[in-house]
Amino acid sequence: MTLRIVIGGAALATSILAGCQTSADTKIPPKPSDLGVLPSALLTAQSLHSRDDVRRAFRQIEADRARNNREMIELNEIPAPPFGEAQRAARLAAMFRELSLDVSLDDVGNVIARRPGWTGAETVVLGAHIDTVFPIETDVTVRRDGDLFIAPGIGDNTRGLIALLSLARAMDAGGIETEDDVIFAGLIGEEGLGDLKGVKHLYRDGADHPDSFIAIDGGRLDGLVHGAVGSNRYRITYQGPGGHSWGHFGRANPHHALARAIETFAQTALPVTETGPKSSFSVGRIGGGTSINSIAYESWMEVDMRSGNIGKLGELDAVFRAAVQQGLAVENETRTRGPELNVEIDQVGERPAGLLPLDMPIVQNAMAAMRVMGVEPEPGISSTDSNIPISMGLPAVTIARGGRSSGAHSLDETWEDVDAHLGVQQALLLTLMEAGIAN
Repeated sequence: MTLRIVIGGAALATSILAGCQTSADTKIPPKPSDLGVLPSALLTAQSLHSRDDVRRAFRQIEADRARNNREMIELNEIPAPPFGEAQRAARLAAMFRELSLDVSLDDVGNVIARRPGWTGAETVVLGAHIDTVFPIETDVTVRRDGDLFIAPGIGDNTRGLIALLSLARAMDAGGIETEDDVIFAGLIGEEGLGDLKGVKHLYRDGADHPDSFIAIDGGRLDGLVHGAVGSNRYRITYQGPGGHSWGHFGRANPHHALARAIETFAQTALPVTETGPKSSFSVGRIGGGTSINSIAYESWMEVDMRSGNIGKLGELDAVFRAAVQQGLAVENETRTRGPELNVEIDQVGERPAGLLPLDMPIVQNAMAAMRVMGVEPEPGISSTDSNIPISMGLPAVTIARGGRSSGAHSLDETWEDVDAHLGVQQALLLTLMEAGIAN
């Protein structure tokens, strides 16, 4: 007969408080901090942290350093733009299969590696996005200077994928079994026009949603994302007859309409961002035209607006749409010949906003895990795969991948192997608090 003890949540804390004595060096605060971390969550994290099997897993994470860095280089040098992640996803799936996990690719291309729990009553998903912001032709060769790795996408988010692999190996090395199923998910389409495609598929209507979701996608060990920065993204295209810059002068010019729209938008959107919750806007890309001596037949732009507040995002959206229409109207009114322009407004991305309370169990568990690891949590909001469950009010956080990242989304992005094991160990504690540990 096997004795099974499930560790996680208030039940453990109650048993400890009722019948156990803590040593003087446990460093558990006697009362909640100014962030309101509950003693029960801290006691759970401390108990897990001191277990022999967890300590074995921690040692494995530290011993994995060289292997992790080798695999990071291998994965990073497989290009993975949004909608082009298949080759990297296939290699990641093979790496998970080497760990004897139940691995599959779902309908949209997410890598799903399941580690069954004792009961499988619930499911905890640890996700890291496979894709990068860089187009397929980008040179993603990794340069190394000691413990500094330099390459597009190296931190955001190749290192996040490595954290998943390291965590899975550590659980095996420690002989750790969980009560609930744990899924390690390589998610597609987090960046750019991918528009969170992978995680949206996990939380689609009619699907069995994860009971907890932990995204690995942060550069700061103390960073704890419990709020979602929402975004609206558009591609605007002005179209007209075009023509010769001399012979057809006077026709409505799509470029001129675009320029008017951008100027109006910048002038009217800026006051929106200057008060209330933080918000932002940016014209990210523009294009069109055939030659310097031609009136363009088409002019387009891609625009991003963000806020953690739905109302503020709505204000930006309204002034943007008004600016687009004004640019069209003014250019059409000032033409002296030819047909009017038209405009197409295509929404190419929508990330919902939301905020989970600090007293939500998964947020409490994350803060407690950080405290036990000697890290003071800094709760905040960001735009990550967690946006989707957070916007639905479901348990989700985003935490750090470990190491030191800089220059995200640039060709000179870097990741430095400085105490990288701490990020994976922190993630392991949170995973066990969410999934329950059974022995």
